[in-house]
Amino acid sequence: MKHATLFADGGSRGNPGPSASGSVILADDGTPLREVGEFLGIKTNNVAEWHALVVGLREALELGIEDLDVRLDSELVVRQLSGAYRVKHPDLIPLFGKARSLIRQFSRVDVQHIPRAENVLADALVNQTLDAAAADAAEAAADER
Repeated sequence: MKHATLFADGGSRGNPGPSASGSVILADDGTPLREVGEFLGIKTNNVAEWHALVVGLREALELGIEDLDVRLDSELVVRQLSGAYRVKHPDLIPLFGKARSLIRQFSRVDVQHIPRAENVLADALVNQTLDAAAADAAEAAADER
């Protein structure tokens, strides 16, 4: 498969707070090729957004995708990637570097900002991951009692 679309999202409950990333890669017919949700611990929302992009790019390369459309609801990440905004925060600089390095490995990448309502799959994955982490933490706390 040569072409796919990556939807990536990150979120934190509190900023910083418990955070997670979600990356969903879809084939042209809408079939999910890969879905990855990762709990990140206590991070900012922006770190989670960048992490989701990096994970999604890695997964797309692993699948052999050459031509990738990237859709993000983080205007900050889109503008930082395009060079419209500088990446200044020390936690974001390495993620930015990784993303740029991964992007160079594709024959074409088209990054666009989309409204949150159009990023429902990645957003749902973020929330499922955060809910699961919260449930695991509650269970661990109950076991300690």
